[in-house]
Amino acid sequence: MTFDLVAQDPQTKARAGVVHTAHGSIQTPIFMPVGTAGSVKAVHQRELKEDIKAQIILGNTYHLYLRPGLDVLRQAGGLHKFNGWDRPILTDSGGYQVYSLSKTRKIKEDGVKFRSHIDGSQHLFSPEGVMDIQRVIGADIIMAFDECTPWPCEYSYASRSLDMTHRWLQRCIARFDSTEGLYGYQQTLFPIVQGSTFKDLRVRSAEFIAAQGREGNAIGGLSVGEPAELMYEMTEIVCDILPQDKPRYLMGVGTPANILENIALGVDMFDCVLPTRNARNGMLFTTQGIINIKNKKWADDFSPVDAQLGGYASTFYSKAYLRHLFQASEYLAGMIASVHNLTFYLWLVGEARQQIMAGTFREWKERMVKQVMVRL
Repeated sequence: MTFDLVAQDPQTKARAGVVHTAHGSIQTPIFMPVGTAGSVKAVHQRELKEDIKAQIILGNTYHLYLRPGLDVLRQAGGLHKFNGWDRPILTDSGGYQVYSLSKTRKIKEDGVKFRSHIDGSQHLFSPEGVMDIQRVIGADIIMAFDECTPWPCEYSYASRSLDMTHRWLQRCIARFDSTEGLYGYQQTLFPIVQGSTFKDLRVRSAEFIAAQGREGNAIGGLSVGEPAELMYEMTEIVCDILPQDKPRYLMGVGTPANILENIALGVDMFDCVLPTRNARNGMLFTTQGIINIKNKKWADDFSPVDAQLGGYASTFYSKAYLRHLFQASEYLAGMIASVHNLTFYLWLVGEARQQIMAGTFREWKERMVKQVMVRL
């Protein structure tokens, strides 16, 4: 994997670049739709490519390991062939999912023992094992195994956790560098910066991760409940340390405003379940602001969901019809809303890229942050 830095905004730290992988190139800044179990919920692959214009999607190690399992994925020839997605894929290491299973897991130096949320069976995720699992899944970009600390947490806990995450990273690197991809193309390992919301820990972690010299780096442990201002503060500290010539991926973020503010701080890659999860609950992100399509005010509004956005789902269906589908509990409601919200997210980062290239990002960002978060 290689990264070309194409442009930098003169008034902020925003960048435009291109990530080159075995399955194609990714123009940054980019938002990556989350396909947890090998599928972006309620969205066809064809819609992802042609309507949403996704350039890369995510899979999740924890979920894919449990179901369909490694045997099926290996027989299929990896996740790309299994789900029919021929563009880049990134896999999360499962560290966040293990973090969220706080009642059924035990964290030790060897790794994490946890019980499956499906059948209660017991499993161990070690740094080496997670590298092997991600080799079988076959994503272009794979993540190191880390511990995601909760917020808030004690300084002493965050510090001990950070040290263990760094030791785990060295084990991940050793295993990754001593093995080969299974399907005839190169994979890339991203380390993850941790440190909760403690400035000195974030600095220590960012310096350690930067020293590993990998092709890209990630920032984890944010967007776990902390105030947005703290997220931005930690992100800025870390981005100022991580190498300029490598892509920076902020994990699990976030709202449209979060994404725009973090682009301004130097982040290149984002993912979040928010656009699809909120879509299934009737919350639409639009170029004019946020719509709760279930509200009665949309019952006789026959204008398109978002005429300015373009795209099939956003312009073919009316607000009144989409509201009706939600009221009738039709599956199509979540499908239309999911395609729309993801189309909006990809449009937003695409517009940000154009503004960075033109040197006009700052003024545009200040206006858009307010506009896209207005409740309509």
